[in-house]
Amino acid sequence: MRRACLGTSYFLCLLFLSVVGAQPNAQFVDVTALTGITFDHHSGATGNKYLPETLGAGTVILDVDGDGWQDLLFVNSTDLPLTEKSETTAALYRNNGNGTFTNITANSGLNIPIYGIGGTAADYNNDGHTDIYLTAVGPNHLFRGQGDGTFVDVTTEAGVGDDRFSTSALWFDYDNDGAVDLFVGNYVDWNIDNDLFCSLDGNRKSYCTPESYSGQRPTLYRNLGDGTFADVTATAGLDDPSLKALGVTMFDHDNDGWIDLFVANDTEPDRLYHNQRNGTFEDIGVIAGVAFSETGIARAGMGVDAADYDRSGRPSLLIGHFSNEMIALYHNEGNSLFIDEAPRSAIGRSSLLTLAFGCFFFDYNLDGLLDIFVTNGHVADDVERVQSRVTYAQPPHLFRNRGNGEFEEVVPDPNSVLARPLVGRGAAYGDLDNDGDLDIVVTTNDGPAQIIRNDVPRTGNVLRVQLIGTASNRDGIGARVEIELKDEPTIWRLVKTGSSYASQSERPITFGLAKTVIVNSLRVTWPSGQTDVVADVVANQSITVREYDGIIAATPIGYAQ
Repeated sequence: MRRACLGTSYFLCLLFLSVVGAQPNAQFVDVTALTGITFDHHSGATGNKYLPETLGAGTVILDVDGDGWQDLLFVNSTDLPLTEKSETTAALYRNNGNGTFTNITANSGLNIPIYGIGGTAADYNNDGHTDIYLTAVGPNHLFRGQGDGTFVDVTTEAGVGDDRFSTSALWFDYDNDGAVDLFVGNYVDWNIDNDLFCSLDGNRKSYCTPESYSGQRPTLYRNLGDGTFADVTATAGLDDPSLKALGVTMFDHDNDGWIDLFVANDTEPDRLYHNQRNGTFEDIGVIAGVAFSETGIARAGMGVDAADYDRSGRPSLLIGHFSNEMIALYHNEGNSLFIDEAPRSAIGRSSLLTLAFGCFFFDYNLDGLLDIFVTNGHVADDVERVQSRVTYAQPPHLFRNRGNGEFEEVVPDPNSVLARPLVGRGAAYGDLDNDGDLDIVVTTNDGPAQIIRNDVPRTGNVLRVQLIGTASNRDGIGARVEIELKDEPTIWRLVKTGSSYASQSERPITFGLAKTVIVNSLRVTWPSGQTDVVADVVANQSITVREYDGIIAATPIGYAQ
């Protein structure tokens, strides 16, 4: 039915279509060519098998101009130092609101050649405009948004130009002072001068594993509120040089109102940093059961996400791992204890031979239950010479939440985009066409981006929520948004940045409501401690909630059950 929409109003047409009935296979469509997005990632590979060439780069879904349509930022790499032959930059695409995007990079201020890896976006100075931080094989860059799709490089004056090998980053208000702070995950101490010769067969050079290099500490920048930041890594208890971070996520693991951090490390124990509510963090990863595998192995952690997938009221963890290691699904049991449910589930069985990078929880079918998407791809382009069952390009995983704490893998049609092998890296979700359901953006290493439209038949209603903080940070990052439905457990989401791998999904919250037409109550618990409650919220709207004021704007989504 959606294929009947043609012309420049393609996505707008979708808003008014109603589809009934369920399909056994999820229906996602590759619409990259239709959107006008032509981004190709450039690794700068020279044939010398330099480590950064394997990592690819992420993507950020964000609204750069405040028009209510989600725009797309693709992080890009250029040639490494001493190998310069060409220059490439990040790419920013504005959403035209009709199913197409326009490349506005040239005049955006973002067209600075860096060996980029990841990105995260938030309004760090509370001026109402989205700002962007890009991580790189040193130095990183902070771009202050002007609200019109243009940005100013303020890295030096802000004091956030971390010059190490940075990967994933996120904005969060760790001290609840109303200004978002910046956490940067750093990888290994690598440069061309200390590059090592590694080999799979003892003859030809291959990419080295991270064990070949020492790790690097993360960086925590505290927002001073005047446009500058202070490096408080040491005083915050985070000065650990053994980390090899690839994925980072924020979550409140014990629901105490203070945001904690999880760091997925590559061949080093993962870290769960518990916020001590006094400006410091304590690593409780070992005692919480999330630092190692069930067999006591430090796995190769890639992407990571956190959410309450079983309506227990507690956020659990999803972690992508190397091939032959399985994805981890750490269920939060309460009392700072987690148990990996993946080995006994379809998630573990299906992911044994794949190498997971970007991953996230999202409700793709709007039934109120969080599903899982994972993009895969190996780091060694010659892996098949030594592991016959493992491939370089790999199809993604989509796991449907069955509602009983278990998941089942969605088996795609052989011609589906979800069956297509690719060298996946970054992944993020967002409602790109404003039709109420969540689409997917994937980046590949040395390859094109994918825009994957969600065409799953709609059988449920939806509510989208965006926040504006006043006493809290303006984006409401760290706020807990809850909805109460008749005769059902409370559904809640955390407003967050970062997560996945080197990427960031859209900031608005999407609640799948299944058959619910009226939400009994919507509750927002802000980082400031303020709680706003709104009763009898009608479904199939996109609403804006401002701290202390409740709902200040509402727009119909255009679909009704």
